[in-house]
Amino acid sequence: MKSTLYRWIYHRILGWNTRMEVPEYDKCVICAAPHTSNWDLFFGKLFYGGLNRKVNFLMKKEWFFFPLGPLFKAMGGIPVDRSRKTSLTDQMAERFKKSRFLHLAITPEATRKANPEWKKGFYYIALKAQVPILLIGIDYPSRTIACTRSIMPSGNFEQDLYEIKQYFMQFRGKKPQNFAT
Repeated sequence: MKSTLYRWIYHRILGWNTRMEVPEYDKCVICAAPHTSNWDLFFGKLFYGGLNRKVNFLMKKEWFFFPLGPLFKAMGGIPVDRSRKTSLTDQMAERFKKSRFLHLAITPEATRKANPEWKKGFYYIALKAQVPILLIGIDYPSRTIACTRSIMPSGNFEQDLYEIKQYFMQFRGKKPQNFAT
């Protein structure tokens, strides 16, 4: 029922398109880019919810204030304290091991501004948890969110990241000047 509503809003009201060409995994890390606007979360949730899939996402803890905090948590948000030097990758890998089903979305840029130095956490969480990385790109000019590729992390971060960034070059964010590969 909820997925029908998401699809109706996403496709009929907002006029967005979906391209999903990878299998549905029980567990995966979602690498989502480009992330240039707060609207990306809204469209991403409608996209993934329209596929009848539940997703969690990491978000800086500063956004979890009342009344947004309870809303973000209900949507699957996991607050992250970026000022603490705790091993988030270990915590998330452990969460994957304890879960039967977990899809964790992460924006590797970690900001809505241009950042060519992508965070490595999404990669190392997937590597430690031994789960695939789904590459989901948002393209505002064509009003499409697509996932046509997934990769299993090889352990060679530089090589895998190069391939990931090459994939995302085909997408344009809401504010293209804020995306750097």
